[in-house]
Amino acid sequence: KAHRSRPLRSVCATPRRRPPSAVWSVETRRAPRNSFGLRRAPLRVFRWGILLALRKAHPSNTPSALGLPWVLALFPRNAMAWFRTVPRDAVSQLARHLHRRPPAAANATSLPLPPSSSRATGVRAFADGGSGKSDDSASQPGAAAARDGAKKQQYGSGWSSRKHKCRFAENDMMVMHPDTNRGIEVLLNPIYNKGTGFSLGEKERLGIRGLVPPRGFSIEQQCAKIWESMNHSGKTNMHKWRSMQALQDRNETLFYRLLVDHIEELAPIIYTPTVGEACLEYSRLFRRPRGMYFSADDVGHFNAMMYNWKTDVSVIVVTDGSRVLGLGDLGAHGMGISVGKLDLYVAGAGIDPSKVLPCVIDIGTDNEALLSDPYYFGLQRKRLKGEEYIAVIDEFIQAVKNRWPEALVQFEDFATEHAMPILKRHRHNVLCFNDDIQGTAVVVLAGVYGALAATGQDPADITKQTFVLCGAGSAGMGIANFLHTAMVHHGLTPEEAYERFYVVDVKGLITSARHFKDGEPGVNDIRPFAASRHNKVTTEGMKLEDVVRLAKPTVLLGASTVSGLFTEEVLQLMGEINHRPLIMPLSNPTSRAECTAAAAAAATGGRAIFSAGSPFESVTVDGTTMHANQGNNFYVFPGLGLGTILVGADRISDGMLNAAAEAIPAFLDDAALARGEIYPRINQIRDISVKVAAAVMKQAVAEGREGRAGKIADIIKHEGSDEGSDLLEQYVRSSMYYPEYRPTVFAPKYSR
Repeated sequence: KAHRSRPLRSVCATPRRRPPSAVWSVETRRAPRNSFGLRRAPLRVFRWGILLALRKAHPSNTPSALGLPWVLALFPRNAMAWFRTVPRDAVSQLARHLHRRPPAAANATSLPLPPSSSRATGVRAFADGGSGKSDDSASQPGAAAARDGAKKQQYGSGWSSRKHKCRFAENDMMVMHPDTNRGIEVLLNPIYNKGTGFSLGEKERLGIRGLVPPRGFSIEQQCAKIWESMNHSGKTNMHKWRSMQALQDRNETLFYRLLVDHIEELAPIIYTPTVGEACLEYSRLFRRPRGMYFSADDVGHFNAMMYNWKTDVSVIVVTDGSRVLGLGDLGAHGMGISVGKLDLYVAGAGIDPSKVLPCVIDIGTDNEALLSDPYYFGLQRKRLKGEEYIAVIDEFIQAVKNRWPEALVQFEDFATEHAMPILKRHRHNVLCFNDDIQGTAVVVLAGVYGALAATGQDPADITKQTFVLCGAGSAGMGIANFLHTAMVHHGLTPEEAYERFYVVDVKGLITSARHFKDGEPGVNDIRPFAASRHNKVTTEGMKLEDVVRLAKPTVLLGASTVSGLFTEEVLQLMGEINHRPLIMPLSNPTSRAECTAAAAAAATGGRAIFSAGSPFESVTVDGTTMHANQGNNFYVFPGLGLGTILVGADRISDGMLNAAAEAIPAFLDDAALARGEIYPRINQIRDISVKVAAAVMKQAVAEGREGRAGKIADIIKHEGSDEGSDLLEQYVRSSMYYPEYRPTVFAPKYSR
């Protein structure tokens, strides 16, 4: 007992030596027998003998060269005891040391791994309950193949042939939180639960043998079963949304794996448009708390509340629920938006799900239906206004900065009068961006570049385009300002670029005759566009049809959330003016889109290049198929967030946003452009995110915004060589989380 309780001085420290007789007497007398009837000490000596024999066979077979999986395979019980007694940072330190390979000598060969395995085979064998004993049939190819086939049938391809390779050895296993106990508690925790995916060794080690069915299934088999169940006839999108939420509540890894494998089909379920329906009834659909709620009653306590979230955080999505997907004020129901957006971060960019935090700032609601709803779980009072509202937002931002100074904060679905002022107020104070303003603008610019490519033009030809924009809110003016910046970048003066825009709001065309109140939200963004419309040809308040007839635009943009605003007459005019007009009804959800794909195709004979903010089906008219693109912000924010985090930037600049916009159309080939596709397929989102992240990181380094002590700049410097091509993209891809079952071990007990 005294021998075991001796404190561990250092990971690499040499243990105090004892006389051989003392070691044998202490260990043999006090150590319990194992499953083979042997004392622990002789078994330990046997294992060390194997390692020394391998070392003697060839000098290159050091513990570092063998790697962490072989060490765990030879010393599983000792390794687990060691994991329980040393601090977590020491585990990570040694894991990195063992994972590092020494340079190969000219005539040196390392120990060959078992057939059909990777460096993690030892971990997989230990996790599957293997004893490490040799099998006579291993030398027989037929028997070995049959055994491997039987094992793959039960557990799938397994950990050894996983798709994703992590950069650090400590990521090769799941270390449970110190507060987690063996047994049923493991199964009730969605982070650690694998359902029927536990190996025999894990069942024994975690104390769940007999608590789960005996037959094991791989994560691929589990995904196939759930996907088949979800696609039975009669299942509505809301039913699928609820099924996905239930899956996330019981098995988080399987939830994200299903989402990654079927991202094109499930993105409209997890996010817009289905999540909008869920947010309308979120209080009644609420089953399990996710994220954090900061209310007006908590003012003064935000800093302390942040520490109730125990893990480190890289990305925060926050909303005040004042303008949820164009559905209006939904108050605390906005949490559904924050949760759904972060699920897309994990699936699309590989952000670690343990490092994301959905938040809602509940400062009341002006929605009378919610104020009178007896089951509404938010504050049932009118919204805070003015300085009181700004003070709550400021306290939240400062609390985030104090707790997680490097976290990225994404503002989501804030009302028009608050969205732009909040962004301008905090853009230089904390790493943040507004997806409704900046994200939408980037994806629209990417779509314009894609449309120019589809019509045989270059990105510089954006200077020849004329835009009619419907909607002067935060999203609309964000789009206009970003397009204006791109036109100036390609050679126009600011005044010339402003003249290319016609902005229409609920009162009609905005001109210099419009009276603006000083201090009114968004006024400073609208004024330069209004000042460009000062001639007698255009009049204040012109209707949309008259504006289109007069301006002869090449691009028609909608950010008004007014369904049917693009009437048949307007669409026909666009078809008459242009051979291939670009029509972009961007409002979400589908019920708020300015027009449908069918209406645009019918009015233009299928010649239009169509892109909406919500999904539509492609339409064929008179043998001509009009492809319905979806200009979803999903193309932008995952890669933008990932690149910003990896490069350690202090802020997101316009140059980084423009780099993201230019990276998206690069996925389009000539065949796709000929079909009228201006965005890549959503099922390529992880590859798209890699390209976007790499472009953002390069731009950040060029602007001097890197916060990784020159590490990223050094990677970019080596990309010019033959061996360094795509080196930055490889680094980005290796940093992405991939949902797969990892061998699970207990965390160290700090009290021991």
